[in-house]
Order: sequence, then structure tokens, then C-alpha cells
Amino acid sequence: MERGGAAAGSGVRMCRAVSPAHANHGGELSAGQLLKWMDATACLAAEKHAGVSCVTASMDDIQFEEAARVGQVITIKAKVNRAFKTSMEVGIKVTVQDVLTNVEKIVSVAYATYVVKPVGVGKIELEPVKLLSTEDHLEHTLATERRRIRLGYQQVFQNLMQDSNKERDYCDAFKEEDAVSTDLTHVQSIEVVQPPHANHHGNTFSGQIMAWMETVASISASRLCRSCPILKSVNMFKFWGPSFMGDRLVFSAIVNNTFQNSVEVGVHVEAYNCEEWIKDQARHINSAFLIFNAENDNGELLTFPRIKPTTKVSSYPQEQDECIRAMIKCMLSAVEDKPSDPWERSNQAYVSYSNVATLTHLAAKPGWEITSTLDDIKIWTHEEGDVVSLKVEMQVKIPSQLAFSLLSDFTCRQQWDKHFLTCEVLQAVNEDEKIYYVTSPAMTGHKPRDFVILVSQRQPCKPSEPYIVAVKSVTLTSMPPSSEYCRSEILCAGFQIYSHSNSSCLVCYFNQMTSGVTPYLAASFTGLSDSIEDTALECIKFLELKGSKC
Repeated sequence: MERGGAAAGSGVRMCRAVSPAHANHGGELSAGQLLKWMDATACLAAEKHAGVSCVTASMDDIQFEEAARVGQVITIKAKVNRAFKTSMEVGIKVTVQDVLTNVEKIVSVAYATYVVKPVGVGKIELEPVKLLSTEDHLEHTLATERRRIRLGYQQVFQNLMQDSNKERDYCDAFKEEDAVSTDLTHVQSIEVVQPPHANHHGNTFSGQIMAWMETVASISASRLCRSCPILKSVNMFKFWGPSFMGDRLVFSAIVNNTFQNSVEVGVHVEAYNCEEWIKDQARHINSAFLIFNAENDNGELLTFPRIKPTTKVSSYPQEQDECIRAMIKCMLSAVEDKPSDPWERSNQAYVSYSNVATLTHLAAKPGWEITSTLDDIKIWTHEEGDVVSLKVEMQVKIPSQLAFSLLSDFTCRQQWDKHFLTCEVLQAVNEDEKIYYVTSPAMTGHKPRDFVILVSQRQPCKPSEPYIVAVKSVTLTSMPPSSEYCRSEILCAGFQIYSHSNSSCLVCYFNQMTSGVTPYLAASFTGLSDSIEDTALECIKFLELKGSKC
């Protein structure tokens, strides 16, 4: 049974006036209240598309930009970006209009995932979203990448749980003298779910849970800054299970780490019904990491003290606490450029998403100007500030899947691109991501150049979408710059491959660079127009020769 099918552009638009009851001590709309409104609006958009009741599975990538004050009116827009079989991603954007300048400012952006609530025994499959604009198509494409992150979130958490034993010595090894013990930041709150806290399904309203989490996290952060912290971002509110009216919800918060002008607070939520409360049998229903900063009376950011992790927080089950500690150690190592394996696994998906998303955004930019046309090759350029981008379109007489397979293997690159001198795989991150070390020949009067690049490959979810091979520079401590080479950076590069027929395809190559970096040195289709065309011709020849042998 299929349901829904609303256009992406239809969505839901809701306006809210900020009253004193919605504000914090400073007369600004509280983050908790805003989260409740965002969740309610997004749920309406999801149910409008599905045609049935929906529940919140997660809300992630939440960024808070501008504050809305008492007396102002905010506008919350929510629309379904992509529908999967029984779940859908909803994009949320909150704005406020300045009453003096009439300028619209962004208050917050986020993405939420909703799942359909089954009706009877029938299986419900959602209809695809009808895409109306270029923005709709772009968000529809990127929704698949964001879904990869969400699906990997639970596995990462489980992996960290398994690795937690390896991290037991971290707290003992941390001996910074002036560090503040995290015990001082531990906060616990208990809420009983009353009818006003429930949604139209009888479950606890997810927006209310997020608001409670923000409150307890804010109290925890305030213990360090001795001020009122300001919520800036949340990685993900992930709902692992439901809670119901009458449940006791236990919120435990503690500062995980401080980063000069910001602080991260971890919040853990457990639910108990009456029987579970007596037997002390908790249900874990949510966890999240919230980032705060704080300002003084002059609007200047306050500096947070360094913190000293403790070995145990009484409100957390011990194994979960050690898991969180493992994650925090890895986060700290990442900031200090000392990567460790558990963090690399948890950060992997975000780096990969950034790689694919940057290429997708570049390809969708308006204003590309054609500069050269030669038979099956077209060259386009795009300038924006000090950033210059190149696009090369090539008509190739082989199946798109074969072109994708050949172009995603960068060890074959030397066979058609003379600017790849050597290329070796440093790390096979997973079946869709590899990290390569590449060297380029020296130019007159210059050292040879080298690159450490992440190559992310994606197959299309449906025939109208392209194959993607995204490329960007990354930093590995195991591969530092050497005096023999000049280490160079690729901001964004890669291929989009569109299928024309069973035996032909369109290959689009992109490369983005700052104006100070000669295209020749950006590691692909380089130099002058003739050189670009020559390299493109070699690429076509390579692909079609390989295709003829298959």
C-alpha cells in the first residue's frame, strides 16, 4: 500500500510570535522551546507527505545562528527532502525578520527523520517526493548521504562500546594541573510524563524530550562558565525507543570536553514505567552531544577552563560511561591532530558526507560559462570570489557503470593523466572510500607536488541520478609533508557520470581551486585549454579502450 506523494516545495510553513513565556533570562527565544516548535512543524510536513501518522526517529545537524527576541515573529519552514520506504528526511529552516532593517536572518537549520506509524497489519511504503526546483533536486540527492550517517550512528556507538576497554587508562593519564573535574558538571533531572507532554499518539512528545535535554545540558555547561551558556549546535538527537505518559524520565548530563570558547555536554536519557522504576530496569531512549558557548556583558566569548575526566559518573551505567569516555578521548585526539581508531570510525561518515556534498553543490551551482567546445568535449568555468572552478564534459561510448568503475580506481589514473606520476592506496576505509597518496611531476623551477586525497564513490539510487566519484584533500599524521615535495591541496574535485544508454554515458569532471593555485597543480585536467582537451581526449581513449575489451 502506497501513501503520500506531496511535492517537496509544498511543505509546511508556520509562524510563531515569541512571548516572555518562550524566552530565557535574556529575553531571547529559548533553544528548548524552539526545538519543540521545529519538531511539531517537521512532523506536520512528514504526515502531509505520508498521509498517515508519523513519529520522530532523529533530529540532527542542528545549527543555531541568530537569536529571536521577545516580540519578534519567527517563521519555521519544513519540507520532505526525500522519502525512503517507510522513513523520510525533513529539512527544517527557521528565520526571523528584523523589524528595523526588514532583513530576514536564519535562526536555525536542521534535518529530521520521521517514520510512518503502522496502521493495522498493512505495510506502508511511501511514494517518492515530487521535485519542483533545483534546490529540491540538490537536497534530494544529499539526503541519501545524510542517511548513511544516521544508519551508521548506531554501529559506531556499538563499536565504541566494544572498544571501551582499551580506553580505561585515559583518565589516569590526564594530569593537567589546573583542569576542572567533570564531577562538578554532573547534573541529573527527573521528569514525569504528564498529558501535556504527550503527542497525538500518546507517546512523549519528542520535542519536549529535546527541550528537557537542552535544559539539563545548559545547567551542566553553566557550572564551568559561571554564566548562561548559549546552545550553538547539536550533532544528533537519536530516539532509540519510545516513552509514554506516566513514565519517569531520568536526564543525566556532564561536560565531556572544552575547546577554548566552547564546551561539549553529553546527555543520556533513560525511561522507567512504575514496575521498571521499582526494579531499577532502565530503557535507554536518547543520547546527544550539545555544543555551547558563553558571552560576557560586552558580547565577547568567554574562555572555558580545561577539564579533567573522571573515571565514573554514577548516573551512567559503567559500560556506557566508558564508551562515552572513549569517544571523548578520540574527539580530543582529533582536535589535537592525534587521531585514534574509534574516532576515525565515528568521524568517517561526516568527512565522506562533506566530500560528496561539496561536489554535489559545486555541480549544481548556477553561472557556469562555456569556454571551449571540441567534438565530444566541452569545457566550462565558474568564478566566485577568489575561487575558480572547472567543468569538463565528455561523451563516452561505454556503459556508465563501467566508466564509474574505471574512474573510481585512481591507481589507473597514470594511464591517461600525465600529471599523475605515482598513486598508491594508503588506506581502504571501506568499500566506498579510499585514501590515496599521489605525486605529480616537477614543473620548471618548482618542486614536484604531492597530495593525500580521499576518494568517495557513490552509485545512484535511481536511473536519473549520476554515479559520483568525489575527491578532496585530507590530513593524515602518518603521511606528513616531506622536504622532497611541495604538499598541495584539492578543495573539491571529482566526477559525475550520467547514463545515456546501455552503451554510452556523459562524464562530467569538476575541479575547484583558489585563484592562487594554477589549475595545472590541482592534480587533474590541468594547465591551458589545449592541455585540458588533451587530457580529456586521453581519458576518453582510455575508457573506450577498456570498454572494448569487456
